[in-house]
Amino acid sequence: MSDVYSFGVVLLEFLTGRKSLDKSRPVRQQTLTDWAAPLLTQKKKFLSIVDPRLGGDYPEKAVQKMAMLAYHCLDRNPKARPLMRDIVESLEPLQESVEVPISSISESAACD
Repeated sequence: MSDVYSFGVVLLEFLTGRKSLDKSRPVRQQTLTDWAAPLLTQKKKFLSIVDPRLGGDYPEKAVQKMAMLAYHCLDRNPKARPLMRDIVESLEPLQESVEVPISSISESAACD
C-alpha cells in the first residue's frame, strides 16, 4: 500500500509541477502532500494547485479526476487506498480523453 501512497505523491507532482519536498517554499508549502491534499477535494480550489506553466491549457474534468485519484491514494489509512488495478482503470479513460503529441513530451523532457 505504500506504493499506492507514493503513486499519489507522483500524481501530485505531475499536477502541480512541484517537488514532493521543497525547502525553498514557505514552511506550510514545503511538503507537497501537506499543502495540496486539503485542496484536492475542494472544486473551486483544486485548480489553484495546478502547475501554472500549463497556462490553463488542460481538460479541467480530467485534472479534477486526477486530483481525486491522488487524494484517495494519499489516504492516511492504507486499507482505504485504492488498489493499483483500480488506479489503472481510473486512468485509462483519462488517457483516451487527452492526446498529447510525443514531440511535446520529448521537448519538455529536454528542457529539464
